[in-house]
Amino acid sequence: MSAISLELSLGVGAIAGGAALMLGPRGEIIPLPLSSLIGTPFNTYFVPGLILFAVLGVGPLGAAAVAWRRHPTAPLLALGVGLALLIWIAAQIAFIGYSNDPPLQAVYLLLGLLIALVGLSWLRKTGWTVGRPSALRGAAISQNAGQPSTEDRDGVQAAVARYPRP
Repeated sequence: MSAISLELSLGVGAIAGGAALMLGPRGEIIPLPLSSLIGTPFNTYFVPGLILFAVLGVGPLGAAAVAWRRHPTAPLLALGVGLALLIWIAAQIAFIGYSNDPPLQAVYLLLGLLIALVGLSWLRKTGWTVGRPSALRGAAISQNAGQPSTEDRDGVQAAVARYPRP
């Protein structure tokens, strides 16, 4: 499964869920009891809905767009999306507990793990190192009147070839 399809699935679902929580912050749309929020910093589901919408909705859709364009940062963004989802579910379980009826937490925990593993695998395949992708290290613009040298252009072309769509 590709990073793009996983990120799109997460993003669309999180936008819908986040919007529903913001529009019905007291459980009017998604029937969630406000008593579940006792012990959390929230009185209603508006702020959790906003976080869900922005971070796990818009974020993965942006990451999918970057992956579609084959940008060298796409593998790192996929890893970040997966880790963000894992953190979201872990915080949710810590604050309100685990629920398997329906088993959404387990499903999204697995989805987060899968997206993170796809991103990590993709990073390893492309030779990513801390800082910049190794293929782009030699691709810096030369000081020759702002024009890239032949070596720089070859480095960029090699980098583009190394970053296929997931």
